[in-house]
Amino acid sequence: MDIAYSDKNPDLGRLYGAHLATVCERYDHALQASGASHAVVFSGAAHPVFLDDMVYPFRAAANFLCWAPLSDLPLSYVVYTPGERPVLIYNQPRGYWHVVPGAPDGYWTRYFDIRIVHELADASDHLPENRDNCVFIGEVLEPTQALGVERVNPSTTLNLLHYPRGRKTEYEIECMRLASRRGVAGHNAAKRAFMDGASEFSIHKAYCDAVSLTDNELPYGNIIALNEHAAVLHYTALDRQAPDPYRSFLIDAGAQVHGYASDITRTYSFDDSDFSDLIDRMETLQLDVVADVRAGVDYKELHVQTHHRIADVLVEADLASGSSESLLINGVTSTFFPHGLGHLLGTQVHDVGGHMENESGNTIDPPSGHPFLRLTRTLEENMVVTIEPGIYFIDMLLDKLKGTPAEKQVNWQRVADLKPFGGIRIEDDVRVKQDGCENLTRDAFSTA
Repeated sequence: MDIAYSDKNPDLGRLYGAHLATVCERYDHALQASGASHAVVFSGAAHPVFLDDMVYPFRAAANFLCWAPLSDLPLSYVVYTPGERPVLIYNQPRGYWHVVPGAPDGYWTRYFDIRIVHELADASDHLPENRDNCVFIGEVLEPTQALGVERVNPSTTLNLLHYPRGRKTEYEIECMRLASRRGVAGHNAAKRAFMDGASEFSIHKAYCDAVSLTDNELPYGNIIALNEHAAVLHYTALDRQAPDPYRSFLIDAGAQVHGYASDITRTYSFDDSDFSDLIDRMETLQLDVVADVRAGVDYKELHVQTHHRIADVLVEADLASGSSESLLINGVTSTFFPHGLGHLLGTQVHDVGGHMENESGNTIDPPSGHPFLRLTRTLEENMVVTIEPGIYFIDMLLDKLKGTPAEKQVNWQRVADLKPFGGIRIEDDVRVKQDGCENLTRDAFSTA
């Protein structure tokens, strides 16, 4: 593996100590407020398939990944006591059916007291004696996995941990820079495959090969959508045959490095200048929105402002007529742009805390008429967010405009002409700064 993505990366090694100190500070605060003395953070367990001896692909818990870059280590724990070195209970089962985890190695190991166990039952030996003073963080599929700790996922503790996770450490941001570069390598390979006339399935394979990740290692299922499939917001069917005619390509695909994700979307036209022009308009719109990102901006307002920009594009492209205000009020913009502007990004693609008002767990609702907005907070320095406006031609939503005042505002012939192209989405991952932002995605494309 490229050293940039490995445990030998010197830049990550340089930044990790300060990151871990921040994680410890957050847990110190959460434990004190929760009246607890110790935290037990579970990596998770593989989910069994119903009535089968197989399991679903394992994904490590996000809270565990904040401690250590161990995305493929089930049935393991971090035990943290304020003022003490964190203990890593490293599960290394004995067996010959599957590959077992190797010896702990990498830039992160010197920060932990590592205890290797071979059976889940042995993990209990490495917990504090008084389990009543512990809180357990993680998904429990079987009672034995909680190791006798009764306070499992108390809401007070989770709120105190999840709210500050919106602000990323320098280590986390560097992981996401690397994830962006990795994802961009896949995007460039996918674009080449598209221009060569490949099927969705073949484009997906080209992407995975370029990022050197299997489907199970990707942060989310790739959206590889040709033609009208781009109108399905989470399209993942992957046709094995290329369509005829070959019109358009929307790819929403990311990568991960040490558990931290990138989330990138691009849209291309095969040879239609009209659809290319609409993509260019959306490219300009998206960059204008990114230019407004900085600390102190209310993300809800940025989302609503984007709807006004969408209205302008609809009018410029002769898809609709009327003022931007009337197009919003009558539901035209939300028909063409039905999802939210973006979300927090981190160890989860849709990272926790997007609706949190404070660490007490109070929430901020999305604006009226915009229920799918995943981020409603005021932007803070070192948040990493996505900016992903779109325009789609979705029959189900367009049909709802019939018989309403909006019907007369839509140029239905123009919609019919563009419907076979599916839709457009352009998405960048952006780090918030005090006076602007760092565009991780655009920087990665420039580097590539």
